[in-house]
Amino acid sequence: MIVREIVLTCSNPHVARAAVASIGGDFARRFSRDAASRNLSSGLLASHLVRHFARRAGDTDWEGVDEATRGADQPILSGLRYILERGLELLEDGRQPREGWIPPRPSLSCGDAWRNCA
Repeated sequence: MIVREIVLTCSNPHVARAAVASIGGDFARRFSRDAASRNLSSGLLASHLVRHFARRAGDTDWEGVDEATRGADQPILSGLRYILERGLELLEDGRQPREGWIPPRPSLSCGDAWRNCA
């Protein structure tokens, strides 16, 4: 099953980073910027989203992955893209349970944070 392969491989941040880069284009650029805004690498954010999806996705989401992979030239990358887009959508809408698995966008810059620690 392709979905199982996505979850098993892309739960690793290094594999997830390479997969996001393989998707490429505007998606990869946007995803990398979003990860950077959370002070994460694209691989780390992607692997967190994949693991969270595997634990929390509903039937509709699993069907969405199946649909995204069906007939695709690169089904694993198509399924991964669906998972990542869905995960980001839920994060932006605030519908994701707050379990501390992905830090929110920082409200302070790193410099501001250091100045506030003193």
